[in-house]
Amino acid sequence: MKTVQDAFNTFKQTLAPLYDAQEADAITTLVLSELTGYSKAKLKAFPETELTDEQSKKLSGILNQLQTGHPLQYILGHTEFYGLSFEVNPNVLIPRPETEELVSWIIESAGTSSAISLLDIGTGSGCIAITLKHEMQQATVSAIDISTGALETAKRNAANNKVEVNFIHADILAHEHIKFNEKLDVIVSNPPYVTETDKRQMHTNVTDFEPHSALFVPEENPLLFYNAIADFAVKKLKSNGLLFFEINESYGKATVDMLSLKSFTNIELKKDMSGRDRMIKCVLL
Repeated sequence: MKTVQDAFNTFKQTLAPLYDAQEADAITTLVLSELTGYSKAKLKAFPETELTDEQSKKLSGILNQLQTGHPLQYILGHTEFYGLSFEVNPNVLIPRPETEELVSWIIESAGTSSAISLLDIGTGSGCIAITLKHEMQQATVSAIDISTGALETAKRNAANNKVEVNFIHADILAHEHIKFNEKLDVIVSNPPYVTETDKRQMHTNVTDFEPHSALFVPEENPLLFYNAIADFAVKKLKSNGLLFFEINESYGKATVDMLSLKSFTNIELKKDMSGRDRMIKCVLL
């Protein structure tokens, strides 16, 4: 791979069994931008740009890892979310664009100037909690995760993005042991929601490499975490407090029905940019 064009051709051909042409192009662009510092526009405008021997060697190493199914974000060690940079590794899920939509909905609903208290349950990389604190500087933000590896990653991400988040090691399925002195204004969660049926339809670069504890739920109990978080929210949210979920599109109605039985009202089911039921917002009576 002596030029930018060589890299695009080689990546497209080598990754064809794993990714379609558009995905391979996007991956190659990200890798080349990382290694050369060039923008997407510059890479496309000057395809004959020569690569150094070191850049070519690094490209080959990255391509070898990509062939095994390793997600690019884990190979690079970071990704962007809501304009911020986040460290990612196999302890945490890779943040998705639809989660950015959830964050936008929370900011739009809660505003940026209020001194509210907010809790993110199952924080992973910390992308939701850290972004909300970055955008809502007056808010007091806490975040829970059962994984110590995820919490260590989230703490580094908070420090790197210069925000203060209170990280708590806890299991939401044992929420009776989680103590908060004051009630909360907002609770948000993107909990595990992938069933065995869903798993069979997913790309192996997700199922083979991302943390299973953050992804999967029993087929017979797909709302396991939603039920637990809703019960916790009933006890810990203020009256008229807000609960936000990212959800499995297959269980939108079931999640709405569950919430309506637990003292929540004004339940909104929202579609993501792809037109799938992926978010819920509701109010505690």
